[in-house]
Amino acid sequence: MPKITKRQRQAKWLRIFRKVHRATGAALFIFFFIISITGLLLGWKKHSGGVILSKSYEGTSTELKHWLPIDSLHTLANTYLLENVSKELSTKIDRIDIRKEKGMVKFIYADHLWGLQLDGATGKLLHADLRYSDLIEQLHDGSILDDYVGTSNNQIKVFYTTVMGLALLLFTVTGFWLWYGPKRMRKNKTTA
Repeated sequence: MPKITKRQRQAKWLRIFRKVHRATGAALFIFFFIISITGLLLGWKKHSGGVILSKSYEGTSTELKHWLPIDSLHTLANTYLLENVSKELSTKIDRIDIRKEKGMVKFIYADHLWGLQLDGATGKLLHADLRYSDLIEQLHDGSILDDYVGTSNNQIKVFYTTVMGLALLLFTVTGFWLWYGPKRMRKNKTTA
């Protein structure tokens, strides 16, 4: 039985890494494409001129003592949403973003992409828009599928981010060895 040399073992590992790298890349290509495009868009959202992320409008007072109570602002936001956008929309709140330094409160809804900005002191509607950055983020992390399927605890998002994170780690390791392995083999050949 012929003895397997160190060089042959290294070549065998390189072939294995190449196959794993290629197969993983082919299987997850579309997901890496989506993550890269949405990641770029999310990185640029504050510099998109209001296309991806709306600018924050300013209210009349930054003094909280002049502001309406949050429950009153919430009621006004829901009224504006139902009267000016659609009577069919849910008023379930995802979060309330208080921007004291701008004198403004953002109401972000859980079951759709609409968001409203209200003047904290007067309750006047400053801006209403679709939050495209939230949609892009849901595409980026896979949570859009949890919303579509109706999972209770973001199981799809956790699975998706785990698979993609491990795949990126695998790509890093195999890609490094596909670059470094041949260099090492050439170096070992010249020193032998």
